[in-house]
Amino acid sequence: MKTDRIQWKAATARCAGAWLLASFMFAAGGLAAETGAGDLRILMLGDSLTAGYGLASRDALPSRLEAALRARGLDARVIDAGVSGDTTAGGLARLEWALAERPHAVILALGANDALRATDPAIARSNLDRLLTMLSKRGLPVLLAGMMAPRNLGPEYTARFDAIYPELAGRHDALLYPFLLDGVATVAALNQADGLHPNAAGVEVIVKRMLPSVLCVALRTGHPAAAAAGEPAGCAISSLSRVR
Repeated sequence: MKTDRIQWKAATARCAGAWLLASFMFAAGGLAAETGAGDLRILMLGDSLTAGYGLASRDALPSRLEAALRARGLDARVIDAGVSGDTTAGGLARLEWALAERPHAVILALGANDALRATDPAIARSNLDRLLTMLSKRGLPVLLAGMMAPRNLGPEYTARFDAIYPELAGRHDALLYPFLLDGVATVAALNQADGLHPNAAGVEVIVKRMLPSVLCVALRTGHPAAAAAGEPAGCAISSLSRVR
């Protein structure tokens, strides 16, 4: 009986020790999240161009951007919040859910499907404006990835749609990458058979061209991991008043 009591006390002590260790690790994890320690999390909120339609997950844009950032010495995770077929309205509806990942910065890459459906540019603009307002209220730096309307929709429509991104970037002090498909759109060798979605080679072109802008938004977070990559030419983050 005495032996049983000793064993019970020893087991209780071990459980208490494990509980204390778990509590300490939980608290440390919470502190790390609050102080910005750990990896830098960048949420990419987009459509099929983000989700990697027709590609293996390892070849999707968020995965390749993450690999490029890590190759630059930045301990980063690019969170794929792309949904094929999504519009600016869809992105707005699921923003709160996407932000559960607690990102330090956001790449906002929506609008392609709005244009393909010839949605009134005023509606797309309103949705993007609301998205940027919500992100700004949370203090999240944003890289706004622009989109261009198909030219067969006519000059009036394309002019109104294309103007959305630079106007809203200026309004919300977001960084602007003018055209997500820059260097890839209309290049058959860089697109899948549908002519709309980049193939793996096309994604690599996007990553190469977009990477400096992604590094710039990473620096805006003020996260310790971002400093490892250095400041890209033309970024001028050191002169920005909103460095976090």
